[in-house]
Amino acid sequence: MPPGVVGDDMSEPETGTEAESDAEPAATDDAAGPAPLVRRGDEVAYEAVGAADGLSKGVLIDAADGAPHFALRRFTLAPGARVPEHTNAVEHEQYVLEGEYVVGVGDEEHVVRAGDSLLIPAGVVHWYRNEGDEPGAFLCAVPNGDDAIELVSDAGE
Repeated sequence: MPPGVVGDDMSEPETGTEAESDAEPAATDDAAGPAPLVRRGDEVAYEAVGAADGLSKGVLIDAADGAPHFALRRFTLAPGARVPEHTNAVEHEQYVLEGEYVVGVGDEEHVVRAGDSLLIPAGVVHWYRNEGDEPGAFLCAVPNGDDAIELVSDAGE
């Protein structure tokens, strides 16, 4: 049985198997897929997002790191931050890490807080507004590739 695989009865691999060895994993070549990556939080560079007041973005992992399908980014919303109405060519999956802020999606407004998650389909108008005194932060996963962003208005204020 391959290391780390349990049997149909959920039994552990037998003692003395490769699963218990101290051998380092073999290096991954391009044909086998991307190499594993661990990026520490203090290694992520954040930059202001031009069209939005008080929004910063850090790219955690994306295609440049060998991620074949998705980019994972972390955004921070400063107190008073406003992100205007816009659309994206790709879907967004988001997870709120901290704070509480308002997200407009389509014709609805939602107050979100730590632990909440959102699906913003491609092409749907959305915006953000942090009315609180504390920063907000969220993870955002998007498919790799081009993402055309179109500003709709300066609403969300």
